Amino acid sequence: MSTIITKDSTKIYYKDWGLGPAVVFCHGWPLNADAWENQMVYLAANGYRCIAHDRRGHGRSDQPWIGNDMETYADDLAELIEKLDLNGITLVGHSTGGGEVARYIGRHGCQRVKGAVLVGSVTPLMLKTDNNPIGLPITVFDDIRSGVAADRSQFFMNLTAPFYGANRPDATVSQGVRDAFWRQGMQGGLLNQLECIKAFSETDFSNDLKKFEIPTLIIHGDDDQIVPIAASALTAATLINNATLKIYPGGPHGLADTHKDQLNSDLLAFLKT
Repeated sequence: MSTIITKDSTKIYYKDWGLGPAVVFCHGWPLNADAWENQMVYLAANGYRCIAHDRRGHGRSDQPWIGNDMETYADDLAELIEKLDLNGITLVGHSTGGGEVARYIGRHGCQRVKGAVLVGSVTPLMLKTDNNPIGLPITVFDDIRSGVAADRSQFFMNLTAPFYGANRPDATVSQGVRDAFWRQGMQGGLLNQLECIKAFSETDFSNDLKKFEIPTLIIHGDDDQIVPIAASALTAATLINNATLKIYPGGPHGLADTHKDQLNSDLLAFLKT
């Protein structure tokens, strides 16, 4: 397997497919790099080098006791980019991965980055606070923690319903896609996934988004039951200078599978601009 070792001795797994300008993908919670395979195969076939890593604590990467926070996730991403000597890259982040992209830019700048795509991203802030009244109450995330701690396997299987919109009358998502979500989720470490809930829900990325100095595409489903669009994409689009917002009518959270053809086409079009 392709891996790097970070400065705190954590092994990070990554896949590296294709040749051409680099596109680096960051996955959502509790998944891993496999969540991007539809996009990676498509873009690699169209002349791009596609790289996706398993965030620490997820998938095939190490499961360290420490560093399960957005700052460390962003620094791990920076080490991967630097060790592969990538320049002129496009960063693509889904859900928690969108936060990872934002914090990377906030901490490491845009020197190596030519563009960014945020898909169903948790940015700028999921949690309801006095300054973010349209966010979700802390009880939502406490319930996620309780569910994961009590019966992680069943919780992940249940989560696939709102994640892919399988609980909607016109849903067409297959059981196989839902099973793949469960498989990816169960590869991660329990502690790492529990601590990541705090990272993706309570981190405020507002100042990070203001540092985006590159073309940015924001994609979000207007029926996203995991990361509601009002407190995420609609707000993020006002913080990123000259961002382009594309809303998928009826789209759920798991767009990389449910809307893979549309997402693939939109990513390729963005890369070509």
